[in-house]
Amino acid sequence: MKIYDFVGAPNPKRLRVYLAEKGIRVPYEPVNIVAGENRTPEFLKKNPLGGLPVLELDDGSYLTESLAITEYFEELNPKPPMLGTTPLERARVRELERIVELGVFNRIAVIFQNTHPFMAGRLKQSPDAAENARNVLANSVAVLDTMIGARPFVAGERPTVADCTLFAALEFGEFAQVPLDPARKNLTRWYTEFKKRPSASA
Repeated sequence: MKIYDFVGAPNPKRLRVYLAEKGIRVPYEPVNIVAGENRTPEFLKKNPLGGLPVLELDDGSYLTESLAITEYFEELNPKPPMLGTTPLERARVRELERIVELGVFNRIAVIFQNTHPFMAGRLKQSPDAAENARNVLANSVAVLDTMIGARPFVAGERPTVADCTLFAALEFGEFAQVPLDPARKNLTRWYTEFKKRPSASA
């Protein structure tokens, strides 16, 4: 078993944070997406979409998509629980993780793709798409700021996959020049505190 990933990429980061929180050790094999190694015929046999991370299982099969890989490991290693312990908890964690992924993580990615110089030669950039994403991001951040309130973690008293996704998103936002609005005091507090956790540097 091993994980193909690229240090600094946001989707691999969310999985790295999750595995560190769980105390699960899996060897990593780097795939240089800047050099296009994820677009080679050999890699596309592992993931036809060319995305990272990819989990290679002991039987030679592959799992793609961060959340699918996370749920696989959660089934194998249920403690500490990071997807909730009751039907309602599990639903809440997925609800929050989905809000983070669609409203924050993906919107930052759209802004990055359409504004960052690194992406200028890789695709046609659209200022309108970036502006629309900024509007959705601002609303999502405001909603999350209210939902989190004074809680120590996104979904309650302990870290969950929602924290892993949110941390990876906000860290990516710093790189993408889309920093967290400091007026969002609850999220700023959460981000500052989560940065102190050992998993944040995974």
